[in-house]
Amino acid sequence: MESASSNLEPDRQVKRPAWHGMEVADVEQRLETSLETGLSSREAATRQARFGPNTLREAKPRSSWLILGAQFADVMIIVLLVAAIVAGLLGEPEDTAAILAIVILNAIIGFVQEYRAQRALALLRQLSAHRARVIRDGKVGSIPTMELVPGDIVIIEAGNSIPADLRVGEAIQLRIDEAMLTGESVPVEKHLGPVDSNQHLVLGDRKSMAFKGTTVSYGRGRGIVVATGMGTELGQIAELLEKRVEVKTPLQRRLAQLGRYLAIAALAICAVIFVVGVQRGEPVVRMFLTAVSLAVAAIPEALPAVVTITLALGARKMLRARTLVRRLPAVETLGSVTYVCSDKTGTLTENKMRLTSVYAAGARTASIENHGGEPWNMLYTALALSNDAARDSQGKTTGDPTEVALLEAAAAAGFDKLNLVGRLPRAREFAFDSNRKRMTTVHRFTDGFLLFAKGAPEAILSRCVATLGPEGEQPINAAKIASVADQMASEGLRVLAVAYRKLKQVDSNLTETSAESSLILLGLVGLIDPPRAEAREAVRICQHAGITPVMITRDHPATARAIAGSLGIATPEAQVVNGADLARMTPEELDSHVQRVRVYARVDPAQKVRIVEALQKRGEFVAMTGDGVNDAPALKLADIGVAMGRGGTDVARDAADLVLLDDNFATIVAAVKEGRHIFDNIRKFVKFILASNSAEVWTIFLAPLLGLPVPLLPIHILWTNLVTDGLPGLALAVEPAEANVMTRPPRPPKESLFAHGLWQQMIWVGLMIAGLSLSSQAYAIRVGSEHWQTIVFSVLTLSQMANVMAVRSETESLFRIGLFSNLPLLGAVLVTVGLQMLVIYLPAFQKIFKTAALSATELVFILLLCSLVFFAVEFEKWMVRRGWLYGPMRAL
Repeated sequence: MESASSNLEPDRQVKRPAWHGMEVADVEQRLETSLETGLSSREAATRQARFGPNTLREAKPRSSWLILGAQFADVMIIVLLVAAIVAGLLGEPEDTAAILAIVILNAIIGFVQEYRAQRALALLRQLSAHRARVIRDGKVGSIPTMELVPGDIVIIEAGNSIPADLRVGEAIQLRIDEAMLTGESVPVEKHLGPVDSNQHLVLGDRKSMAFKGTTVSYGRGRGIVVATGMGTELGQIAELLEKRVEVKTPLQRRLAQLGRYLAIAALAICAVIFVVGVQRGEPVVRMFLTAVSLAVAAIPEALPAVVTITLALGARKMLRARTLVRRLPAVETLGSVTYVCSDKTGTLTENKMRLTSVYAAGARTASIENHGGEPWNMLYTALALSNDAARDSQGKTTGDPTEVALLEAAAAAGFDKLNLVGRLPRAREFAFDSNRKRMTTVHRFTDGFLLFAKGAPEAILSRCVATLGPEGEQPINAAKIASVADQMASEGLRVLAVAYRKLKQVDSNLTETSAESSLILLGLVGLIDPPRAEAREAVRICQHAGITPVMITRDHPATARAIAGSLGIATPEAQVVNGADLARMTPEELDSHVQRVRVYARVDPAQKVRIVEALQKRGEFVAMTGDGVNDAPALKLADIGVAMGRGGTDVARDAADLVLLDDNFATIVAAVKEGRHIFDNIRKFVKFILASNSAEVWTIFLAPLLGLPVPLLPIHILWTNLVTDGLPGLALAVEPAEANVMTRPPRPPKESLFAHGLWQQMIWVGLMIAGLSLSSQAYAIRVGSEHWQTIVFSVLTLSQMANVMAVRSETESLFRIGLFSNLPLLGAVLVTVGLQMLVIYLPAFQKIFKTAALSATELVFILLLCSLVFFAVEFEKWMVRRGWLYGPMRAL
């Protein structure tokens, strides 16, 4: 017998077996595995080493050397290097050395920025990987899909994404959507039997196979992994499409466009400065170096990289807050959310159901103990058997929370599932779906078959012809029972109806419609899923932030109203729109109601799309949660799709922008807060960097027009750009969130980055710093100071440090937020000031930078002059707080 490894040798020259044409037993034998026990951990590790990870090959990230080399490929850097060579040839070795040193420092900073961004993004991709349920060593466990190997046994259920190419080994009404591979929109029903063994049989006809990347639409089953990674059918397609695609966020694209505009403007200004300087008699080489240096300083080439770092680091911070960001643009758009449409179960509630009320035999009781006789015996048998939850020998129950609660209630009443399954094995099942709103199982017993159905009261009652009581079957009073269900739901209970019927025989012709008819009602059960303790506060924060929370649930309207009232989402008397009402509404009617509705009940997942569309048509920015296969269209359509990490399906996670690792509504609110915080910090960085760069341009540009000599040497310009754009600018990325971040309205999604005074401040602060620099130059020259150039150089550099401390908040004073609330920024400012002092006072640097030691009086004069920038920006914020500038403050 060939080994599993040789059978799946990933060499494309080797003819792969036609797995679809083989019996399941032959596949097991060939891959040396078993559907019951799977591989051993040791064998799985051996195969992992041989076949590698189960991932599609991606373009390799750029190596460190390539990243470093790219820092010297920029046009402006090349021009600067040419300038250094020219300076050396013309007998200016100090200028050559200084320019080269600064180019290298710039390259190091750029390298660190891109390397960190690449690492952060790689980590996010790794964290967003899916997991698969497998059988190894005879036990069911969960592993990352990348660890799957040929021969693994994978358990698949509705909503799962198929993690590798599988030979189907067990199929219970298993249907798989293969549209992404075949283009066929109708899910394909899978079976165990072999099909045509033709190696080239089209994928759509391989009914015994499940292919990587497709999704389970219905049913469940098991599969044997026969191919992984690039050896899968999806991998063969990916091999044809391999291409590196750089995806930039909308903000990055806007900033890149801004950079191009600034570059054009800077080059034009530099050309003017060069021409005017030469005409005034300045040395041609010196003016050339000045113009080139100014162009380098004026262009904010670091902006896109800094934005990537800020977004990636923000995403990692959100991960610590239990939110996985799958798409970086979501981080920058979170601040625009105006509506959060949230599922109730597990998100607003604990998702820990408890059965607390039973209606049977015409009476309601809070006791779950067995009262003896019928309908109690049959009711608790139904709760235990019509149930996919499982209870192990240690008493631990796993599965859907509702089914866990029903199973535990049956066990408490003395009806253990393990014992019942031996006597009443399951023969058929019709899984729950959102259209039927019920689940049905058929069990074999001595006299035929027992059918149990459970689901929404209206879905079960409409199929019942009688009810079971102590005296046997009796006519059903559907109206009375529906009234009891409404009463239970109004108390916040989730209500399920349970029914049964006897069948003489079950064959392949039995359908859902024929099976779920002529049912006999056993009773109603009421379950409570308590609201999360933190959800009410999260709802309050949302409302204060101008965000409207909306609850969407499949529960009864009365249950939905009770839960929404307890959370503060809606008043107890608020209008609740149910799925039937929604179906009858015309688009125009829904448009007119949608902004007033806070609770939707009995809503089909497909109807979420209508809700999203209606809100977006009214100009709202919508975040929508979801966990099921049918939620995927709404998650894709929503401005921010939010999937559940614990209970969600792979399909929902793939469609979402964010994944909540704890399925908690409060985590959504925390993510919105962090999104607003991140965007604020990007704005602060842009405000600071553009004001700084414009100050340098204005200083050089205006000096000749005012009759002053060129105030700075090329080395001064490059140094100022290096120390001010570097550490202080990056430290703004970790500025703490402002106090009002969640008490102001959402930011309109199309609002310009330059709204609320950013462009005005960029201009006036840049002009002010330039004005102070030129004023200090004029004054120093008038009093005959030999240090005038050092004074201008220091004023220009230190004024930018004063500005960066002031722009830490858009509205609050530095004295209010505290000098020590951002220690990295304070440290960066102190380091920059210290470096400037070294340049001024250290003889070795004096020679390179053509500086001279300043007197104590001159240094104090410079510091006082620079402080004017700080106080001017503080005065601007004081006027903004009073609404005298830039209009009312919105989200930034």
